[in-house]
Amino acid sequence: MAETLLTLNDVGVILGGQTIVERVRFSVSRGDIVTVIGPNGAGKTTLIKAILGLQPISTGRIDKTPGLTIGYVPQHIQFQPTLPLTVKRFLSLTRASVADCRKALEQTNVGHLYDASIHHLSGGEMQRLLIARALVRRPDLLVLDEPAQGVDVNGQAALYDLIRALRERLNCGVIMISHDLHLVMAATDKVLCLNQHVCCSGYPEQVSHDPAFVELFGRHVADSVAVYHHHHNHQHDLHGDVVNHEQSRENCEHHASH
Repeated sequence: MAETLLTLNDVGVILGGQTIVERVRFSVSRGDIVTVIGPNGAGKTTLIKAILGLQPISTGRIDKTPGLTIGYVPQHIQFQPTLPLTVKRFLSLTRASVADCRKALEQTNVGHLYDASIHHLSGGEMQRLLIARALVRRPDLLVLDEPAQGVDVNGQAALYDLIRALRERLNCGVIMISHDLHLVMAATDKVLCLNQHVCCSGYPEQVSHDPAFVELFGRHVADSVAVYHHHHNHQHDLHGDVVNHEQSRENCEHHASH
């Protein structure tokens, strides 16, 4: 049985007398990818901050396995455009060794960018750099806030493929916040639908048919998400192109015929 890394027991956060999240309960084990979805203002970012220890909780309890190391990937980082900063220098701020920095870049498929300026990176390259920055900590748990933000559609698919591959390679747990419902349903093991409280949770295909999910996102979204998840059985390369395209197409056609 996989080691439980993190457990939330009836966690709530109250700010300025207003309830932001309440009675949140879930756990993450090694090898899990848990994705938190929900409308704007649902409390997703507040929940992540509570898990990271950046936001005190008002009720409940968060239990972490002893010695748990968390790698955090923020939604974005603002850099002064006039500040000369290379990828090498940016990663050195983590105080990790050169070998660990290079290894993290290789794990995210951007090792060739070691000497590049961060100001010249594409959206997808920047997100991979931020993931690499989290990896130098050798995390047991990887926490990502909107990892595909600012990345084009093809790049998003490749990014979620990368996250799944890292989960396998590092044997870590993953918590993501995402709005990319179609892609994330194919990339995650468990879904937590949040709207201040947990509306529904479970496997993607279960959640996509849950009445609470349908009420939040609409029947057309629920139906299209279920279909997409069923058909997404291929991988993408760094540029978002499908790998083994012919086989993937045959598999999709096979599913469509049933």
